[in-house]
Amino acid sequence: MLRVVFAGTSEFAVPSLEALMASDHQVLAVITQPDKPTGRGGRLQMPPVKQVALERNLPVLQPEKISDPEFVTHLKGLGAVEAMIVVAYGQKIPSDILCWPKFGVINVHGSLLPKYRGAAPVQHVLIVGEKRTGVTTMLIDEGWDTGPILLQRDVEILPEENAGELSQRLAKVGADLLIETLEGLERGTITPVPQDHSIATYAPSLKSDAGLIDWSASAETIVNLIRGCTPKPGAFTSRNELLLKVWRARIEQVDGQHESPGEVVAIDREGVVVASGLGLVRLLEVQPASRRRMSAADYALGARLKPGDRFDVKAKFLNLGE
Repeated sequence: MLRVVFAGTSEFAVPSLEALMASDHQVLAVITQPDKPTGRGGRLQMPPVKQVALERNLPVLQPEKISDPEFVTHLKGLGAVEAMIVVAYGQKIPSDILCWPKFGVINVHGSLLPKYRGAAPVQHVLIVGEKRTGVTTMLIDEGWDTGPILLQRDVEILPEENAGELSQRLAKVGADLLIETLEGLERGTITPVPQDHSIATYAPSLKSDAGLIDWSASAETIVNLIRGCTPKPGAFTSRNELLLKVWRARIEQVDGQHESPGEVVAIDREGVVVASGLGLVRLLEVQPASRRRMSAADYALGARLKPGDRFDVKAKFLNLGE
């Protein structure tokens, strides 16, 4: 049994915390980001990790900055710990905490490092069209996702999987890998392996306009973008300067060049087929501005869309809404 401290914030971190609580390891405290205002009323919302921790009566710590000297002193007041676990926490761990636990500070990262270092690995592997990804446990060092690798597990990406769905799967894989990692460290059977920095790639956070659909791109590129930006920050296009968020789409035709990218070429019960720079894209589920999500077929009916109509090659404004 190890005495551990857990730091995490988002939904991706929840399975790892739950796995720790179900294990023989002792979770001394949970560190998470401060509650944030949400919605028009600015009501404070707890991070998903905090909700789970409170349900299990675990002490919750929410420093504005984990590097604050007073907080570091308070944290070390918990006594000797064997490991600190960091999963989708959102702040860099300072050096005076890195040297605190016996086995170091362990991170669960949603890619096969050194590929896709950064805050948005799941989104980026889909956007670039990878067929496989995985999860890595590593020892955090002074850099960003640069520390020695402990364990890795390879995962196949499903053909129509979006970032939200893939993230949920990877989070569960990561939780299992975390427990396996702690057991290996405790038994002394894991040897940290330095990363090959020469092959590193990066996956920074996506800005709100990252999901802007450029219909002059290929059908494959467009569909990969939609998958990678769903549910956040969201993929979108526009027609007559009216925003249309795209939740689901698939490649209708992989090749064939079209002179009018963004043109609607067919509408049926399955959706709306749109010309791209190379191939055809079938829109399956969309969301007009200030409306609910709906099938593309229902949208076409309500918007009186017809073949020959066009979506803007690039959306003309970025008022994404909710």
